[in-house]
Amino acid sequence: MQMFKTERPNGGAARLFVSAGLVAMFLAAGLAPSAPALAQEPVARVGEQIITEDELSQAADDFADELDRVPGPRRRSVLIDVLVDMELLAQAARERGLDETEDFDKRLEFLKTRALRNEYVEKVIVGAVTDEQVQAEYDKQVAGFQPEEEVHARHILVTTKEEADEIIQELKDGKDFAELAKEKSTGPSGPQGGDLGYFVKGRMVPEFDQAVFDMQPGEVSEEPVKTEFGWHVIKVEDRRMSSPPPLEDISEQLRGVLVRQKFNDVMTELRDGVEIEVFDQAKEDEPAEGDTGGDAEAAPEEEPAQQ
Repeated sequence: MQMFKTERPNGGAARLFVSAGLVAMFLAAGLAPSAPALAQEPVARVGEQIITEDELSQAADDFADELDRVPGPRRRSVLIDVLVDMELLAQAARERGLDETEDFDKRLEFLKTRALRNEYVEKVIVGAVTDEQVQAEYDKQVAGFQPEEEVHARHILVTTKEEADEIIQELKDGKDFAELAKEKSTGPSGPQGGDLGYFVKGRMVPEFDQAVFDMQPGEVSEEPVKTEFGWHVIKVEDRRMSSPPPLEDISEQLRGVLVRQKFNDVMTELRDGVEIEVFDQAKEDEPAEGDTGGDAEAAPEEEPAQQ
């Protein structure tokens, strides 16, 4: 595993994992799972049907993506409205006998299977990853960490050398670098005063990279630096040796990696124990419409020196 370049589970399996950030969101919104004594506390009534705190908590998990787009203070009231509407529609469906059809039975069976899958993943896979395992993974990665020199720099990007020369003169006359960057830089980092943060050698385009690592803290480039993106005026703020991020900053990333490993191990074990036969494999292998069968060309990453 590459040092600290951790990933969260993705694709279809991603929704199976409950992140600490999501739990924090529910806590902030007052939607965290209720204590047993409060689980049956009523929050609304629709006809004769009571909606409880426990149902509200379950709905918060089910509608997590939608709730993420709702301001925190409004999430509880929005979710109650959703449950009230859901109950009204469910009652109307029962009155029409829609709960007694064959199609409904098939759908209900699918939903039960999905709920059981989620329960197993939460209890057996996600719940199996402990804080001690996260700490051990962090220690393993820290042990292999190799410090590198990194530089904290700002830049002002303009179109012509004449503009860059004028900016260098303004800086010599006492103008503030960050303010000039906000005013004149055409790069995305302009509004942040041209701040590029810390980066190691090789991260930027070669011309920019060479100029930056030849400079000392507090130094501003005497001559503008030309790259494929334009002309840069550079200021180095600091130089230091890199250090591993603290555990608290990446613990959830590490936990995500361990959960994914556990998920893969469990799925391998389960598949090995059951004979599985897929009957429509040929259909799956047919290329989708417009698919040439080749790998899509990866889009080049945006050069950081353009920021």
